[in-house]
Amino acid sequence: MMNTDYEWPLWQTTELVCGIDEAGRGPLAGPVVAGAVVFPRWFRPQSGVMEMLNDSKKLTSAQREELAPVIREAALLWAVAEVGPEVIDRINILQATFLAMNSAVKSLAGTPGVLLVDGNRFRSELAIPYETVVKGDSKVFSIAAASVLAKTHRDALMIASSETYPEFSFDRHFGYPTKTHVEAIRQYGRCPIHRQSFRLRQLNEK
Repeated sequence: MMNTDYEWPLWQTTELVCGIDEAGRGPLAGPVVAGAVVFPRWFRPQSGVMEMLNDSKKLTSAQREELAPVIREAALLWAVAEVGPEVIDRINILQATFLAMNSAVKSLAGTPGVLLVDGNRFRSELAIPYETVVKGDSKVFSIAAASVLAKTHRDALMIASSETYPEFSFDRHFGYPTKTHVEAIRQYGRCPIHRQSFRLRQLNEK
């Protein structure tokens, strides 16, 4: 069971410790989504659903869906933010990811004292100290929670998009470059939620 041991030393000097993670850097379609989560100071998770919390990629869809409302209920503050494919195409996926992360923090109903960001790179637009944590989504409770909120939010968007563009089966692969998805792009071309700047050799695109 993950715990808040990483956050506790930071809570000695600041009340609002914010975990940040993203979902959707690798897909060929849809937005990149960032989650930001702040738990109450000195928070300790209790046994129950929270025992499942981990990097969202290590959880099943059903586990993430069960965890998401529990995280939102337990969190002091939480937010998600999207950056769409047209912006991704214009500024590139890395900068779009930073933009989504900053937007998620700005959407919180309070200003964190420190940010814990998954990965090894971040460009902040905010006057808030931050720390990047490699594999933070499997080490830091707040980051893991943010990863679940980002992933479940993005999955819901892609499932909704599958109703608008049924030929692409977004509810099955969520925009990732599976064989089925690549073959659909080859057959139908790209739809409005595809990232036009992403290229695949399988499509013989230049």
